Amino acid sequence: MVTPRQPDAVDAILAQWHQERPDLDVGPMGPLGRIKRCASLLQRRLDETFAGFGLSFWEFDVLATLRRSGAPYCLAPTTLFSTLMVTSGTMTHRMGKLEAQGWITRLPNPADARSSLVQLTAEGLALIDRAVEAHVANQHRILAPIKAADLAALDARLAMLLAALEPSGDSQP
Repeated sequence: MVTPRQPDAVDAILAQWHQERPDLDVGPMGPLGRIKRCASLLQRRLDETFAGFGLSFWEFDVLATLRRSGAPYCLAPTTLFSTLMVTSGTMTHRMGKLEAQGWITRLPNPADARSSLVQLTAEGLALIDRAVEAHVANQHRILAPIKAADLAALDARLAMLLAALEPSGDSQP
């Protein structure tokens, strides 16, 4: 049985399209519009938490990627930019900013003298550990109104959508 829900902004858009173009099947606009709106609203709530630590989303993302790589929290820049889905030029610019903050350091790569490695500093490690704890708590708060079974079903459906959208075998974080 489907539980009745309050109409949302996407319902209003769909109603307008039904009125103006009844010949179009605008059904896909519902789920896609809601996903886009949820992403935007979620990003705002996540950014608020990151800002509390003086971090932007991308700074959190880079530091968290290094942190979750495990000790010694060190990766090659190419691994970082491919994981974070940014260009090498963007990554170089970002590394400079993070290094100026004292959150990362660049080290010579012992396996390849032509390249370097990026490593969290002690300050960067302490910062990301505090920030990720707040981030996880924020995620719990955001999802708290949703029942566990509904959340599991949503996660399964989103995994199906992601599998349909991602190129085969591309499950990089």
